[in-house]
Amino acid sequence: MTSEPTREVVCADAIPWMQERGVIVGACAVTSLPDVSEVGVALDVWRAWFHGAVQLVVRAVPEDSAALFFQSDIKRDGEWIDKGAMVMRAAEEVGARVLFHKIVLRRPAGMLTAGRPGFTHFIAVSRAMKCPDVLGIPDVIADAGEQKWVRAMGVRAAGHAGRFAREVVGAQTEVKTIFDPFCGVGTVLAVANRLGLDALGVEKNRKRAEEARALVVRSDEV
Repeated sequence: MTSEPTREVVCADAIPWMQERGVIVGACAVTSLPDVSEVGVALDVWRAWFHGAVQLVVRAVPEDSAALFFQSDIKRDGEWIDKGAMVMRAAEEVGARVLFHKIVLRRPAGMLTAGRPGFTHFIAVSRAMKCPDVLGIPDVIADAGEQKWVRAMGVRAAGHAGRFAREVVGAQTEVKTIFDPFCGVGTVLAVANRLGLDALGVEKNRKRAEEARALVVRSDEV
């Protein structure tokens, strides 16, 4: 009899938690790092924080696994900050290569937006694994699915990440757990469980951590 997938949510600051925990055996990371407004520091301090956080996430999983990032660009003082480029630059510094770079639409194509782009970068990196020539993920994901929280990634987008972890990464190395160190209300964790994978999340906010422990998504949402 197959056991039900597990879920653990740790209420803690993800940075020191990852520094202390080290490599999580059998894990693939799927996450979205907090914006400067969420971290509550000056922009230059946040840039350094973001850079280091990406590298910690990459190192938190085995070398032959992968780390997947959903990141939306931001605009500050008339400057667009490309968080996709920041992810790739930080990952490359710790020996990771880019497996793919997709786009998730947050608004219908052709719609004008202001202050925030209508799309999210969806990037996978790994220090050792190679990506197949053909992937079952479109270059542009038109339906991100429901957002369970205003800053959360869409459920369908998270489903693409979870299936990539289970079927593509899992074909090359053991993957039992989806790890999200900035799990928010738990979209990634709930999707992982729905796909039959264990889930491990870290969330600093106590209320959101409680929500992340309880969130459930339906099969048709994923």
